[in-house]
Amino acid sequence: MAERDIAPSTAAPLRDAGAPQDRATDRRRLPLYGAGEIDVPFVVQSSVETIPGDTFWEVHSHPTHELLWNERGASSAAIGGRVWTITATAALWVPAGTPHSGRAPAGIRHRAAHFAFDAVPSISDVPVAVELTTLLRLLLDRLEAERLSPGARARTEAVVLDLLVPARHELTLRIPDSPMLAPIAAAVRDDPSDATTLAVWASRLGVSTRTITRTFRSETGLGFSRWVAAARMQQAAAMLARGDRLDEVAERVGYHSASSFGAAFRRSTGMSPGRFRAQ
Repeated sequence: MAERDIAPSTAAPLRDAGAPQDRATDRRRLPLYGAGEIDVPFVVQSSVETIPGDTFWEVHSHPTHELLWNERGASSAAIGGRVWTITATAALWVPAGTPHSGRAPAGIRHRAAHFAFDAVPSISDVPVAVELTTLLRLLLDRLEAERLSPGARARTEAVVLDLLVPARHELTLRIPDSPMLAPIAAAVRDDPSDATTLAVWASRLGVSTRTITRTFRSETGLGFSRWVAAARMQQAAAMLARGDRLDEVAERVGYHSASSFGAAFRRSTGMSPGRFRAQ
């Protein structure tokens, strides 16, 4: 099967992964395959691409399982109402046959590995984050060696599969569907430092604070404050991945000090902003 048939999908972290409005964005189309619909002559096959310009992948699916990550920069993928941020350490596992779309900003160094549906059981029935440890990254790199013997490849693949487990923390955000919540979601995602309170939003929208909170929990699993915090952390991760200064990131996502931002980021991701940026 041609490589383009199982090409990876990524998306920009700061915007929804819907169709791009900018005509300069490169649009890519790939087929919608069912899980295992096409036999592939490998157990694990990886690819690498430096994204030349802002790129959007329309909704598609692969016959293989897919692991997405970046050597540098951040991207995201949109799957079933969720937007997932992908970085050098926060990888994403997409089970075979799962429709997804995405967007990648120019300049990121994107990586993907495809896993044969018949040879590799999925680590999850749904998309999940995977912590891309140094060991896992090195083993995936080793599989790209041209002169790797069949025996060495099989042993390396076995260890890779053993290390693939869902992460404890996920950089993901469910976007609410309700038209009532759309202005809130758009405001926070456009400007994560937006400090509009729940009471002010209720007044603007002509509803009670209780209605907003109940609808947020129903559609996203989070209340208003927790959803805003999650949206901020997702965008902060993208800024850190591209090398922005810690104090600048803290201010841009609505925190008055680097220490308070660091505590919030650690609660969300399990690591400090400095460690996240360094990996």
